[in-house]
Amino acid sequence: MSIKAAFLDRDGVINIDHAYVCSADKFEFIDGVLPACAQLVQAGYQLVIVTNQSGIGRGYYSEEQFQQLNAWLKKVFSEAHAPLTAIYYCPHHPEKALPEYRLDCSCRKPKPGMFLLAQRELEINMSESVMFGDKRSDMQAALAAGVKSRILVGKDGLEVPQPVPECTSVALNLQQAVSSLLEESKR
Repeated sequence: MSIKAAFLDRDGVINIDHAYVCSADKFEFIDGVLPACAQLVQAGYQLVIVTNQSGIGRGYYSEEQFQQLNAWLKKVFSEAHAPLTAIYYCPHHPEKALPEYRLDCSCRKPKPGMFLLAQRELEINMSESVMFGDKRSDMQAALAAGVKSRILVGKDGLEVPQPVPECTSVALNLQQAVSSLLEESKR
């Protein structure tokens, strides 16, 4: 396994978390995200989004609407020289979901299922990979999956978060986190 991945949570890390964003017209990128992702690709990382999407399970939007947004996202990232390798998502919720999605699954963060599936399907070397997330559950899932670096960023890039035991560092936003990661790798 030689592929190193940059795992990215979506809402709060890539885009402003307006709650249950399901269409391009409601998707607002956080400043600096696309250039930061292009830097990651240039440094040899594969970009993999791992996102809880209980809005599907709650019936707020359909999997088809979510996939339409993903197609748009892939196009935007590709045009920014930061192609997305894959998008993994969990539509489930153990309590607040329609019956077909009401499930205490292994893919909903803080559980590592999405990461482990990506590892198998994409042949990712987790010890060379990094996770960027804005919640403790992102860090817990990445740690459980064996992701070496786990960077906690401020939700919507608004303020530097308090460290949690599962993270390896903190940063204001993805742009700052990527700059620090790449600077550190030069040492």
